[in-house]
Amino acid sequence: MAAGSEPELVVTREFDAPRALIFRALTTQEHAAQWWGPQGFTTVSCRMDARPGGTYRQAMRGPDGAVLTRRGAYREVTPERIVFTYAWEDDQGHPGHEMLVTITLEELGERTKLTLRQTGFESIPARDSHLTGWTSCMERFAAWLAASREGI
Repeated sequence: MAAGSEPELVVTREFDAPRALIFRALTTQEHAAQWWGPQGFTTVSCRMDARPGGTYRQAMRGPDGAVLTRRGAYREVTPERIVFTYAWEDDQGHPGHEMLVTITLEELGERTKLTLRQTGFESIPARDSHLTGWTSCMERFAAWLAASREGI
């Protein structure tokens, strides 16, 4: 790709929950294991140390039975902003191409506006694949929040 033409993904969604609750759901391993991943996927394992310098690794099984594993490191973790690297693992556990994800959380009274930006894609099709995944993941997150809000 030409310099300056790197594809960027932006997904925005409002949630009917305060920012503190959304932040806990995004940064607590036990919560993330319940909703992370596109609809139809199940968590096989989820390890998170959501602090600057901490790492995460999550494996999920797709509807076809294939297991996909992603991992990365947290660069920034505040109630307003979470920044982390993102790379898929190959079958031998080696990380692939690394991307960067920035999540901002904006308070809107008792609601929260979440904006996710992902950069570093190798191609437009790779970006578009992630758009489908993140959009589905946010649907799953919203449903989980509605069902689990009291326990977060």
